[in-house]
Amino acid sequence: MDEEFRSLADRLADEAEAAGESAQCRGLLATEDEEELARVLVERERPLWAREIAAFRLGCGGDRRAFEALVLLLNHRDPERCVSAAHALVLLDDPRTPRAAAALATNTLRTAYALHPVRLLTALRAPESVPALMSTLELLLAPGDPHWRVALACVEGLGRLGDERARPLLRAALPHPRLGGAARDALGRLDAP
Repeated sequence: MDEEFRSLADRLADEAEAAGESAQCRGLLATEDEEELARVLVERERPLWAREIAAFRLGCGGDRRAFEALVLLLNHRDPERCVSAAHALVLLDDPRTPRAAAALATNTLRTAYALHPVRLLTALRAPESVPALMSTLELLLAPGDPHWRVALACVEGLGRLGDERARPLLRAALPHPRLGGAARDALGRLDAP
Protein backbone atom coordinates (compact mmCIF):
# COMPACT_ATOMS: atom_id res chain seq x y z
CA MET A 1 0.00 0.00 0.00
CA ASP A 2 1.64 3.26 -1.06
CA GLU A 3 1.59 6.42 1.05
CA GLU A 4 -1.18 8.11 -0.95
CA PHE A 5 -3.45 5.08 -0.69
CA ARG A 6 -2.74 4.74 3.05
CA SER A 7 -3.59 8.41 3.59
CA LEU A 8 -6.81 8.11 1.59
CA ALA A 9 -7.79 4.89 3.38
CA ASP A 10 -7.27 6.43 6.85
CA ARG A 11 -9.17 9.60 5.99
CA LEU A 12 -12.11 7.89 4.34
CA ALA A 13 -12.34 5.17 6.99
CA ASP A 14 -13.05 7.97 9.47
CA GLU A 15 -15.76 9.40 7.20
CA ALA A 16 -17.35 6.00 6.73
CA GLU A 17 -17.21 5.23 10.43
CA ALA A 18 -18.98 8.48 11.24
CA ALA A 19 -21.74 7.39 8.84
CA GLY A 20 -21.90 3.88 10.33
CA GLU A 21 -20.55 2.32 7.12
CA SER A 22 -17.15 0.97 8.15
CA ALA A 23 -17.74 -2.50 6.72
CA GLN A 24 -18.63 -1.11 3.27
CA CYS A 25 -15.54 1.07 3.36
CA ARG A 26 -13.25 -1.84 4.24
CA GLY A 27 -14.82 -3.82 1.40
CA LEU A 28 -14.15 -1.11 -1.18
CA LEU A 29 -10.61 -0.62 0.04
CA ALA A 30 -9.89 -4.34 -0.20
CA THR A 31 -11.76 -5.47 -3.32
CA GLU A 32 -9.88 -6.44 -6.45
CA ASP A 33 -13.09 -6.35 -8.52
CA GLU A 34 -12.79 -3.41 -10.93
CA GLU A 35 -16.40 -3.83 -12.03
CA GLU A 36 -17.58 -3.41 -8.45
CA LEU A 37 -15.54 -0.20 -8.18
CA ALA A 38 -16.88 1.04 -11.52
CA ARG A 39 -20.47 0.42 -10.38
CA VAL A 40 -19.87 2.62 -7.32
CA LEU A 41 -19.15 5.54 -9.66
CA VAL A 42 -22.54 5.30 -11.39
CA GLU A 43 -24.91 3.98 -8.74
CA ARG A 44 -27.30 6.46 -7.18
CA GLU A 45 -27.04 7.55 -3.57
CA ARG A 46 -23.49 6.38 -3.04
CA PRO A 47 -21.67 8.56 -0.47
CA LEU A 48 -18.79 10.73 -1.59
CA TRP A 49 -16.25 8.67 0.36
CA ALA A 50 -17.26 5.55 -1.60
CA ARG A 51 -17.02 7.34 -4.94
CA GLU A 52 -13.62 8.69 -4.00
CA ILE A 53 -12.27 5.25 -3.10
CA ALA A 54 -13.58 3.81 -6.36
CA ALA A 55 -12.24 6.65 -8.51
CA PHE A 56 -8.86 6.62 -6.80
CA ARG A 57 -8.39 2.87 -7.07
CA LEU A 58 -9.56 2.71 -10.68
CA GLY A 59 -7.49 5.75 -11.65
CA CYS A 60 -4.32 4.40 -10.04
CA GLY A 61 -4.93 1.18 -11.93
CA GLY A 62 -5.21 2.96 -15.27
CA ASP A 63 -8.97 2.49 -15.73
CA ARG A 64 -10.27 5.52 -17.62
CA ARG A 65 -13.79 5.10 -16.28
CA ALA A 66 -12.49 7.02 -13.27
CA PHE A 67 -11.58 10.14 -15.25
CA GLU A 68 -14.72 12.25 -14.76
CA ALA A 69 -14.99 11.47 -11.04
CA LEU A 70 -11.32 12.30 -10.50
CA VAL A 71 -11.66 15.65 -12.29
CA LEU A 72 -14.62 16.53 -10.08
CA LEU A 73 -12.60 15.60 -7.00
CA LEU A 74 -9.63 17.65 -8.25
CA ASN A 75 -11.87 20.72 -8.03
CA HIS A 76 -13.31 19.91 -4.59
CA ARG A 77 -13.25 22.37 -1.69
CA ASP A 78 -11.48 19.75 0.49
CA PRO A 79 -7.74 19.93 -0.30
CA GLU A 80 -7.14 16.31 0.74
CA ARG A 81 -9.60 15.10 -1.89
CA CYS A 82 -7.79 17.24 -4.46
CA VAL A 83 -4.41 15.77 -3.56
CA SER A 84 -5.69 12.20 -3.89
CA ALA A 85 -7.39 12.98 -7.20
CA ALA A 86 -4.26 14.62 -8.63
CA HIS A 87 -2.18 11.59 -7.63
CA ALA A 88 -4.60 9.21 -9.34
CA LEU A 89 -4.85 11.42 -12.44
CA VAL A 90 -1.08 11.35 -12.92
CA LEU A 91 -1.11 7.55 -12.75
CA LEU A 92 -4.20 7.31 -14.96
CA ASP A 93 -2.29 9.04 -17.78
CA ASP A 94 -5.47 9.96 -19.67
CA PRO A 95 -4.84 12.34 -22.59
CA ARG A 96 -7.81 14.46 -21.47
CA THR A 97 -6.20 15.29 -18.11
CA PRO A 98 -4.07 18.32 -19.15
CA ARG A 99 -7.01 20.03 -20.84
CA ALA A 100 -9.27 19.38 -17.83
CA ALA A 101 -6.63 20.61 -15.36
CA ALA A 102 -6.05 23.73 -17.47
CA ALA A 103 -9.78 24.47 -17.54
CA LEU A 104 -9.95 24.19 -13.74
CA ALA A 105 -6.81 26.25 -13.17
CA THR A 106 -7.99 29.11 -15.39
CA ASN A 107 -11.63 29.21 -14.21
CA THR A 108 -11.80 32.61 -12.52
CA LEU A 109 -14.92 31.60 -10.61
CA ARG A 110 -13.03 28.74 -8.94
CA THR A 111 -9.62 30.33 -8.32
CA ALA A 112 -9.81 29.48 -4.62
CA TYR A 113 -9.72 25.80 -5.60
CA ALA A 114 -7.08 26.06 -8.35
CA LEU A 115 -4.00 25.13 -6.29
CA HIS A 116 -4.07 21.42 -7.06
CA PRO A 117 -4.94 21.77 -10.75
CA VAL A 118 -1.95 24.15 -11.03
CA ARG A 119 0.33 21.64 -9.32
CA LEU A 120 -1.02 18.86 -11.51
CA LEU A 121 -0.29 20.88 -14.65
CA THR A 122 3.29 21.32 -13.47
CA ALA A 123 3.66 17.58 -12.88
CA LEU A 124 2.15 16.72 -16.27
CA ARG A 125 4.47 18.99 -18.29
CA ALA A 126 1.88 18.99 -21.07
CA PRO A 127 1.58 21.54 -23.89
CA GLU A 128 -1.34 23.09 -21.96
CA SER A 129 0.72 23.56 -18.80
CA VAL A 130 2.70 26.76 -19.42
CA PRO A 131 -0.13 28.74 -21.09
CA ALA A 132 -2.56 27.81 -18.29
CA LEU A 133 -0.11 28.70 -15.52
CA MET A 134 0.73 32.00 -17.20
CA SER A 135 -2.93 32.87 -17.68
CA THR A 136 -3.74 32.09 -14.06
CA LEU A 137 -0.72 33.95 -12.67
CA GLU A 138 -1.40 37.04 -14.75
CA LEU A 139 -4.82 37.43 -13.12
CA LEU A 140 -3.41 36.96 -9.62
CA LEU A 141 -0.64 39.57 -9.72
CA ALA A 142 -3.00 42.39 -8.77
CA PRO A 143 -2.05 43.94 -5.41
CA GLY A 144 -4.00 42.42 -2.56
CA ASP A 145 -5.30 39.43 -4.49
CA PRO A 146 -6.24 36.85 -1.84
CA HIS A 147 -5.17 33.80 -3.86
CA TRP A 148 -1.42 34.23 -3.39
CA ARG A 149 -0.89 30.50 -2.71
CA VAL A 150 -2.25 29.70 -6.16
CA ALA A 151 -0.05 32.44 -7.64
CA LEU A 152 2.97 31.02 -5.81
CA ALA A 153 2.24 27.55 -7.21
CA CYS A 154 2.09 29.10 -10.69
CA VAL A 155 5.45 30.84 -10.23
CA GLU A 156 7.09 27.69 -8.88
CA GLY A 157 5.55 25.62 -11.66
CA LEU A 158 6.73 28.00 -14.35
CA GLY A 159 10.22 27.81 -12.88
CA ARG A 160 10.17 24.02 -13.00
CA LEU A 161 8.82 23.97 -16.54
CA GLY A 162 11.58 26.33 -17.68
CA ASP A 163 9.75 27.93 -20.60
CA GLU A 164 11.08 31.26 -21.88
CA ARG A 165 7.55 32.49 -22.56
CA ALA A 166 7.12 32.91 -18.81
CA ARG A 167 10.05 35.32 -18.37
CA PRO A 168 8.09 38.63 -18.59
CA LEU A 169 5.43 37.39 -16.20
CA LEU A 170 8.01 36.11 -13.73
CA ARG A 171 9.71 39.51 -13.84
CA ALA A 172 6.34 41.12 -13.11
CA ALA A 173 6.05 38.87 -10.03
CA LEU A 174 9.40 40.02 -8.56
CA PRO A 175 8.00 43.01 -6.59
CA HIS A 176 5.18 40.95 -5.08
CA PRO A 177 6.02 40.40 -1.39
CA ARG A 178 4.92 36.75 -1.33
CA LEU A 179 6.08 35.81 -4.82
CA GLY A 180 9.37 37.66 -5.25
CA GLY A 181 11.66 34.94 -3.89
CA ALA A 182 10.06 32.20 -5.94
CA ALA A 183 10.09 34.45 -9.02
CA ARG A 184 13.84 35.06 -8.58
CA ASP A 185 14.41 31.31 -8.28
CA ALA A 186 12.30 30.65 -11.37
CA LEU A 187 14.16 33.26 -13.40
CA GLY A 188 17.44 31.73 -12.19
CA ARG A 189 16.31 28.39 -13.60
CA LEU A 190 15.59 30.03 -16.93
CA ASP A 191 19.07 31.57 -16.93
CA ALA A 192 20.84 28.36 -15.93
CA PRO A 193 22.80 26.70 -18.75
